[in-house]
Amino acid sequence: MYISQGLVEQHIHGAFGIDFMTCSNDAIIEAARKLHSCGVTAFFPTVMTDDIAKIKQRISVIKKAMSVKDNKSAQIAGIHLEGPFINPEKSGIHQKEYIQPLDIDIFKNIEDDAVKIVTLAPELDKKGNFIDYLRAKNIKVSAGHCLGADLSKVCQITHLYNAMAGFNHRTPSTVVSALTCNEIYTEIIADSKHVSDDVLKITFKQKPIEKILLISDALPLAHSDKTEHIFAGQTIYNKNGNLVNEQGTIAGSSMLLCDIIKNITDKKLLTIEEALKAASYNQLNYHGLTSNIKIYWNAKNEIEEIVNC
Repeated sequence: MYISQGLVEQHIHGAFGIDFMTCSNDAIIEAARKLHSCGVTAFFPTVMTDDIAKIKQRISVIKKAMSVKDNKSAQIAGIHLEGPFINPEKSGIHQKEYIQPLDIDIFKNIEDDAVKIVTLAPELDKKGNFIDYLRAKNIKVSAGHCLGADLSKVCQITHLYNAMAGFNHRTPSTVVSALTCNEIYTEIIADSKHVSDDVLKITFKQKPIEKILLISDALPLAHSDKTEHIFAGQTIYNKNGNLVNEQGTIAGSSMLLCDIIKNITDKKLLTIEEALKAASYNQLNYHGLTSNIKIYWNAKNEIEEIVNC
């Protein structure tokens, strides 16, 4: 067997039929317990682009759930705010009518010490002070849903390749900058649906494993019997494991991190040691967290047993 610390889900919108954008604090606590059974030691409920009042209300609900301590639950380590400060040209399934300019006064309407990660489009920081303000608050700034390539002020990249300017051999792009900057952490959804296996191979060869953050970007349909769900104001369908809206635009993942680890190790894209570094150790170090569980993995790279520390 291989023993690891717990996994960290730093980009997750829900699972088990539970939607972090609509559910009660009790449902978030239920999700935390179920994530623990999947080997997750900590997670960051991810709040989508929405009306400012709705985002503020979601932060309040999640904070209430954060106050509940249970040694058989994954720790709610903070909130990942994915939007509303993104580029409309790379909105994905985010609702464009709720996208906001990078304005400090607007952010102050939802500012909270529970917000630990903010995904935004750095090229829209026209005054050059929005990112500085967030970093002064010890918020990890992530470039995502963007077109720009200047990563000089950000801490990480949100789901590399998805919802951003792609590889271009003549002009700068977010993807190329992320791959060539060894200092920056890079999220990637390695479910073989958001990013093909060949591109995963390229990424894992180019990017230092210490700077890769495996994420699920799971939606409420993950580990659920439901085949469709209203999410971000639209119906998301589970079509053979692909989560898409009516237009066929890919949404989040139907996998959790434990599934992703098995996917990439079965395909020999990474070793189990490398995969666990990117799903656990890197993230624990990055966020200054400790694990409250140990996971025993069997020879098939599946969770055999979870032990509370």
